[in-house]
Amino acid sequence: MEHKGTKTIETERLVLRPFKADDAGPMYRNWASDPEVTKYLTWPAHSSVEVSEHVIADWTEQLKDPAFYQWAIELKEIKEPVGSISVVRIDEQTESFDVGYCIGRKWWHNGITPEALSAVIAFLFDQVHVRCVRACHDTNNPNSGKVMIKSGMKYDGLRRQAGVNNQGIIDEAWYSILRSEYENGKSQYQ
Repeated sequence: MEHKGTKTIETERLVLRPFKADDAGPMYRNWASDPEVTKYLTWPAHSSVEVSEHVIADWTEQLKDPAFYQWAIELKEIKEPVGSISVVRIDEQTESFDVGYCIGRKWWHNGITPEALSAVIAFLFDQVHVRCVRACHDTNNPNSGKVMIKSGMKYDGLRRQAGVNNQGIIDEAWYSILRSEYENGKSQYQ
């Protein structure tokens, strides 16, 4: 693996880029303050824009670390972030990354999250040279699994009572894509 850090990635509709201080307002307004967005996440809805400012300040400080991957999902059409996507866990021994994401409710069911996840998968395989990219979701949130499938991931299995989120202890559905699978279906990512 060759850690690259949070590099800007562009797709047809999106710019995935490092967060900056003035993203706090859009972050708070577009997704972080909505309890429906954070319902199945591990962090609570932000109670004020100051919470979003603090989170972004922490993330921008971590940008110095080449093993830190946290992108704002900026919609080109409105030129502001509508969600985030990040590497939430790195296993150096197996050269595998776990990815997590969230997007504002207004942009659900528009293909934005699969577009962002597919771009991150391509970056991690092509630039960082990982062996495997994984993601999981609360089984009560099947739409997240649909995002993973649309991005080329395959269902690995269920880990019962293995996770904790804002709903408590939950069952996790796990998905992954291996380097060989990515290489065989690479045209999907271009």
